[in-house]
Amino acid sequence: MISVCMATYNGEKYISDQIASILGQLESCDELIIVDDCSSDSTIEIIESFLDPRIKIHVNETNIGVIRSFSRAIEASEGEYIFLSDQDDVWMPNKVRISLLELKKGFNLVVSDAYILQNDTIALSTFFEIRKSGPGILKNYFKNTFIGCCIAFDRVHLDKILPFPDGVSMHDFWIGEIISIYGKVSFLPDRLIVYRRHENNVTALSSGSVTSIIRKRYIDFKYTSARIFRVGLAKYA
Repeated sequence: MISVCMATYNGEKYISDQIASILGQLESCDELIIVDDCSSDSTIEIIESFLDPRIKIHVNETNIGVIRSFSRAIEASEGEYIFLSDQDDVWMPNKVRISLLELKKGFNLVVSDAYILQNDTIALSTFFEIRKSGPGILKNYFKNTFIGCCIAFDRVHLDKILPFPDGVSMHDFWIGEIISIYGKVSFLPDRLIVYRRHENNVTALSSGSVTSIIRKRYIDFKYTSARIFRVGLAKYA
């Protein structure tokens, strides 16, 4: 069983194309869990118009942000494999199949490359090329290349991932780092989504200032260390 977890917020412009590209790859037993963070546009109406029982909608009572919304979606998931999805991209028709093949080789997390669509034009460089993506705990501490919309992972280390710390810099960084510590990670060169860039993107392609990166990574290091300590205590309890 596959669980696709999506967080939405005022996504009416692109969400229909994204949902259609996902549902076409899912089996009848799979699920698309959508947590909406108090959208004020027609996002919910568009989602409901699909009339698909695989879609499970959870609407937040108050705006809790993208990290906590993804946390809620993952907590509600039941599938053996979890795919994260943004509301405004498009999945390539082979995304699920290729990602599953890699996960079934024994990897706990797969990060695939992506085409970048900006101003209705596909960029010459891919996400991996721009971000110099690749595995490595220290590498991704200094420059996160675990992009959420390109991630799929199994449930093996879910007890270590959840709950997300309240102050962690981003959910994809946290998932990638925790699984890198305890499991096996694969960076696939296959371009499995069209990653849409526009004025409302949460994730930036470029890194922030050195000061902001150091501050974020210091906080992330504290949370990671605390989680490792907690996991260690639980193991010997």
